[in-house]
Amino acid sequence: MPIYDYRCTRCAHEFELLVLRNSPVPACPSCDSQDLEQLLSGFAVSSEGTRQASLDKFRRSYKASGQRRDEQAAAVEYEKKEREEHGG
Repeated sequence: MPIYDYRCTRCAHEFELLVLRNSPVPACPSCDSQDLEQLLSGFAVSSEGTRQASLDKFRRSYKASGQRRDEQAAAVEYEKKEREEHGG
């Protein structure tokens, strides 16, 4: 089944979409624009550079999710401490 990568030229959102012969014209899931740029799929090209770029992207995403978890945990602890100190 053909899965294509797209980038919206309006909001720069990148996404994948399964496109069949009778599929409607694709639209951006973020802003509904049909002004899309079809990207070269990562599956179509495989080299040391593309593998390293994919790994780097995963690492950045993983690190960012860990930072968000840490920030959320710190906020919960802060609120708990505030309630204990102020009788809330």
